[in-house]
Amino acid sequence: MSEKSSKQTILVPVDFSAFSEAALVKACEIADCMNLPLVILHVVHDPSEMPGYYAKMTKKKNLVRMEDVAKEMFDEFMEMMIKNHPKLKGLSKAESRLVVGLPVGRILEVAKSVNAAMIVMGSHGHTGLKHILLGSKAEQVTRMSPVSVTIVKIK
Repeated sequence: MSEKSSKQTILVPVDFSAFSEAALVKACEIADCMNLPLVILHVVHDPSEMPGYYAKMTKKKNLVRMEDVAKEMFDEFMEMMIKNHPKLKGLSKAESRLVVGLPVGRILEVAKSVNAAMIVMGSHGHTGLKHILLGSKAEQVTRMSPVSVTIVKIK
């Protein structure tokens, strides 16, 4: 892991959903106001019981590593964001990071390593039984984070 940066940043964990898009847009607005750089993070969830490959076959019938598929999806997500939100200047200058692990722990680790002033993330807004069974990564990050967390929801 790299040494902690002295310049503060805004960390934006993304999962390529519409919730992530909304959070990234809001994070860009905040970053512009605070004159802080963005670090956009995707965590490839790779629990030990999984073999480390997505069930995506290439044209040559080869399995593709999770990290490779996630990198491709991350690149496509960022291209789409830049195309759909050309006025958000911070997007093209943002640092992108792809890490493997359990999302909540890795988000908190990266927040520390990039000296995050805050974390901005989307929430799927699950309630009731689904929330109880699945929990909320956004809620867990909010509870465990030593820095401010802004949760962006869409209607």
